Amino acid sequence: MKSNTEKEIEGLHQKKPDNWKAGVFYSNPDDARIIVPKRNPALGWTLNFTDRRTIWALLAIVVIVVAYSLLF
Repeated sequence: MKSNTEKEIEGLHQKKPDNWKAGVFYSNPDDARIIVPKRNPALGWTLNFTDRRTIWALLAIVVIVVAYSLLF
């Protein structure tokens, strides 16, 4: 379980405008989370695009979709 300090730090990372590219893409190498709430949490979640796991997950999804469309 995370302490209040860790949650506050994550919240500060999320609110900092420099961590949002084009206002839509969250990009913060200091944040270990892969999935983060959007600037307005009512709008859902987004991905941390500087995390290598995010890039690999997106690449895997694209490969699966393309392979499925070619096979069926």
